[in-house]
Amino acid sequence: MMTLRYARQTRAFLSPPSAAATTTALPLFSTAATHPHSISSAAYPSSPSSYPSNPTISNGSLSEIHHAGLVFYFREWLMSRKTPIFDHIFEILRAQEDSSADSALSHLNFGVSEALVLDVLSYGSKDVLSCLKFFDWAGRQPGFHHTRATFNAIFRIISQAKLMNLMVDFLENYTKQRYVHKVMYYNILVIGYAVAGKSEIALQLFGRMRFQGVDLDSFAYHVLMNSLVEEGYFDVVETVAKEIRIRGFQNEVTHSIMMKNLCLQNELERGEEYLRGLVEDNGARLSGIPVATFVATLCKNNKFDKAALLIEEFTKMGTVSMEHAYGVWIRDLVKAGKLDRALEFLKDKQAVEDYVPDVFRYNMLISRLVRENRLNEIYDLLAEMKEKEILPDAVTMNAVLCFLCKAGMVDIAMDLYNSRMEFGLSVNCMAYNYLINTLLGDVSVDEAYNLLRNSMEEGYFPGERTFSIIADALCREGKLDKMKELVVFMLDQNIMPSNFTYDRFISALCKASRVEEGYLLHDMLNRINKSSRASTYLHLISGFSRSSRGDIAARLLIEMQESGYRPSRRLVREVISSLCKMDNPEKQFYGLLEMLLARNQLPTSRSYNLLIDGAGHAGKPELAMLAYEMMKRGGLLPDLKSDIILLQSYLKSKKTAHAMELFGDSSTRWKKRKLWHTMVIGLCKVKKPEYASQVMEDMKKNKITPSVECYEELIKLYCDLEQYDKAVDILNDMTQIGRPVSSFIGNLFLLHALRTRKLYDAWVSSSEKENLTPASLVLGHLIGVFSGCVEGNYADEDMEELIQQSFRMDIYTNNMLLRRLSLKGMDFACNFFHRLQKKGYEPNRWTYDIIVHGLAKDGRKSEAKKWMEQMFSKGFHLTEVTQRMI
Repeated sequence: MMTLRYARQTRAFLSPPSAAATTTALPLFSTAATHPHSISSAAYPSSPSSYPSNPTISNGSLSEIHHAGLVFYFREWLMSRKTPIFDHIFEILRAQEDSSADSALSHLNFGVSEALVLDVLSYGSKDVLSCLKFFDWAGRQPGFHHTRATFNAIFRIISQAKLMNLMVDFLENYTKQRYVHKVMYYNILVIGYAVAGKSEIALQLFGRMRFQGVDLDSFAYHVLMNSLVEEGYFDVVETVAKEIRIRGFQNEVTHSIMMKNLCLQNELERGEEYLRGLVEDNGARLSGIPVATFVATLCKNNKFDKAALLIEEFTKMGTVSMEHAYGVWIRDLVKAGKLDRALEFLKDKQAVEDYVPDVFRYNMLISRLVRENRLNEIYDLLAEMKEKEILPDAVTMNAVLCFLCKAGMVDIAMDLYNSRMEFGLSVNCMAYNYLINTLLGDVSVDEAYNLLRNSMEEGYFPGERTFSIIADALCREGKLDKMKELVVFMLDQNIMPSNFTYDRFISALCKASRVEEGYLLHDMLNRINKSSRASTYLHLISGFSRSSRGDIAARLLIEMQESGYRPSRRLVREVISSLCKMDNPEKQFYGLLEMLLARNQLPTSRSYNLLIDGAGHAGKPELAMLAYEMMKRGGLLPDLKSDIILLQSYLKSKKTAHAMELFGDSSTRWKKRKLWHTMVIGLCKVKKPEYASQVMEDMKKNKITPSVECYEELIKLYCDLEQYDKAVDILNDMTQIGRPVSSFIGNLFLLHALRTRKLYDAWVSSSEKENLTPASLVLGHLIGVFSGCVEGNYADEDMEELIQQSFRMDIYTNNMLLRRLSLKGMDFACNFFHRLQKKGYEPNRWTYDIIVHGLAKDGRKSEAKKWMEQMFSKGFHLTEVTQRMI
């Protein structure tokens, strides 16, 4: 059989195993742990068919064998904590009425004893109601009376469940029950109220007892004293301790409570003095709990070095049991983030003293290792627990699920999860988070969704981040109906998703053309006073605008502004465009204006400018003028931007006459180049070069220098209309006032020079009529070379130098030159391409297309295909013209 150390080294558990590794790994989780309960689990054995005696699957693949084997090992280990007879008892208590349950329990024929009652209550402590029913049944059995220990056990179960009202009712009514032993009457009451955290009542009962000449026993004294310590009645503790000493009840429990008393008061010096006094007085009889309590207090005060020295000192004494102190030391090291130190301490004590931590310490170490993704060490600890027959509890089982998820074995984790009812696994929030997130990582959105539903039905909410990830995945995959079910389910559970989650869902609904459902969800949020995010409004408004429901989009726009969000120009454009597509757009637009005015949402010219711009963008300049006039009537003076936006509205609608009239009025009020610039550009866009030229002349008369963009747009328009003589005149005019030739203008002329010789002819004609500037002459010569009108054997370097004398080269210029060289010969073009790359230029789609086109045109198809492969690898595609040639 393979040793644990060898198993750890091979890591067969953490990686896909070989057949040998799978076989040798089988014993790791096969040893049944010894059960601590007094009744043997053999009385109710598992069904022989429940688990395979050999996990090998006939005719199965190696991965199937590995999977089935690991599931079997974990299930067997987790099942080792189960006691069938106790499970059967709780099944009866949960499933049957009181009378039927009494009869069924009596037919089990086991003798009721204090040990049995304590074991059963400990086993099912989470099921408070069933524990109470069993406690009641046991107390009514012939020959058995509840003891102080059994009462204390049931009191602690109720207290830990924080059912204090139930505890008080139990105490008030318990004397009516037939099983009450009258001699213990006051003892039980004092214990009960002390455990319930009502020490004042317990003290009153104690005083009544003393008045009646009755006293507490040792057990009750210590329960009362412990309660007083925990509730901070420190002055009374000393009195009760004195009573305990007088009656000879002082024992190791007394010492432990007194040490707790000093530590809770943070009296470290007195605590250390008291502890050393106990060692001197008691020696070998001293329990390790006072030492553990003091060590915990030192750690709480961040005195880890002193705690370490104390542990070392008491260990060397050899007279004090140190298991409790070791456990506390490991716990507090882990809590303080000193995980490596805790692991090192554990290994040392295991090697030297054969120390075996309890399940709680293993759980704490494993849980922290899970968070730090230290899978090998987790495996070591799990294997160690199995080897040392330490029974796993609910925390261990959840840690196993987290570990399997981290180790990439979510399928095994899900098998164990689906079998959780068999071994009584109550999955906690952390395990659900790991399972859900791992399933999402494996693109198992449906399984993750079902798991989330299960977790919430069981009362666990995995966390906002996990929920948001699932919501995002559901929306991303278009599973909107499931997302809708999930939101409704969460609201039914009084769990409110975050604004981000709602926004993601509404966005997905809008993209899926289910904008009405998104609006209903938004409306529901408004009714519960939960404000939507700005992005939520954006998705809804855009969705309704696309659906030609401009009226709803307009209402949402107003609501958005009321919520304190400022809409963008693009959003306002969408809304107004949608309104203008509806019946009677003037009425719709006017209605929007009225609603905005009624809510005081048009306080500035900027607000009006958005409406003017939106109307102009929708091709309704008359509506833009309506908003402009309303602004003036409202007492706001239109600013320069208002006039420019209104002017653009008329220009975009090609209402040139109205635009010229409006410009004439505005230009008398604003001597700003931006207004003139807008007019020139707008006229060029609507192909009115004569008007644009006239405006530019008026600019110069008003001593306003036209911008480079004005010249660029007008030259481009004249070139597009093939009125090259006027394009040359505009260029000459531009260079006369000192403006350099821009790359845009230079590239534009080179492009037209490649297309036609008419441009060079116009240049020659202009040079004969008037004196051209040196910049115009240089560019004219370059155009002559490019168009082939000027003969000469120019190398590519000479061409580059000639271009640089005229304007600054860019990638588009290089493409023009590459195209010119391709006409001369593709070898020249290819050499120039490689030279460009060496210079650091990054070729674009057109660069590659020119090469492929030229090679294909020359019949060099195989070379063209090689260039195409390189082009496609860069993410570019061919133009339609080039595609037809290939």
